[in-house]
Amino acid sequence: MNILSNLLSKPSPAPRAKKQRRGIEIKSEPEIEIMRQAAQIVATVLKEISETVKPGMTTADLDAYAERRIREMGATPSFKGYHGFPASICSCLNNEVVHGIPSRKKVIRAGDVLKVDTGAYYQGFHGDSCITIAVGKVKPDAAKLIRVAEEALYQGIEQVKPGNYLLDIAGAIEDRVKANGFSVVEDFTGHGVGRNLHEEPSVFNFRTRQLPNVKLQAGMTLAIEPIVNAGSKFTRILSDRWTAVTVDNALSAQFEHTVLVTENGYEILTDRTRV
Repeated sequence: MNILSNLLSKPSPAPRAKKQRRGIEIKSEPEIEIMRQAAQIVATVLKEISETVKPGMTTADLDAYAERRIREMGATPSFKGYHGFPASICSCLNNEVVHGIPSRKKVIRAGDVLKVDTGAYYQGFHGDSCITIAVGKVKPDAAKLIRVAEEALYQGIEQVKPGNYLLDIAGAIEDRVKANGFSVVEDFTGHGVGRNLHEEPSVFNFRTRQLPNVKLQAGMTLAIEPIVNAGSKFTRILSDRWTAVTVDNALSAQFEHTVLVTENGYEILTDRTRV
């Protein structure tokens, strides 16, 4: 789940992490280990959903599955009840960009571009990740959009190391997206993640001077999440006050990982290949 404002969930009773200036938490080794476990719960759920989703299912089916599995693994859904959000996943189809509310009326069909975003709260810390799934055989332009969005995520992650800056991540993402003729959504960003679902800093996917260009240091945990549109970068919010869609009805794709800045580079905490 990603929002531009730095919304904070209810603080946990866990011991406070060290803070860098501007309120960015630097996690301790014990806290990082808990975050690994939270993140792997998220990775497990998303991997299982990617392997089981099929035409005819509804997005409400996926939400029920995700909540059950998160709770079976000893965590609670990060999203459910967060600022009133009613579900355990955000599910977005085709032109839906972010924050889609699962529904029994939303039937998944062959050829759909499906985004599933979820989080798990475990022993005082959150993990957060999103994938885009090509349901069955999709059109070539949809397949390219999905591929480029995922490539952009990993291009951004490659810039994660102590001494680099947030805008190194943003620039790498923006360059990969624009080189392929797509647009980066600017209404929503990545964010810090840990004790709260959304923490400082905001992690932009495009070059900007809106906020200080923070230098990365070991112990930071970031949710990096490029959102890529096939057409216009602009979005609008539906009447449910949550779901964002593309203004031109074009397709949208999104990928997200929770990433730890290490002494020598990075560790992808929500890596699904480790499940």
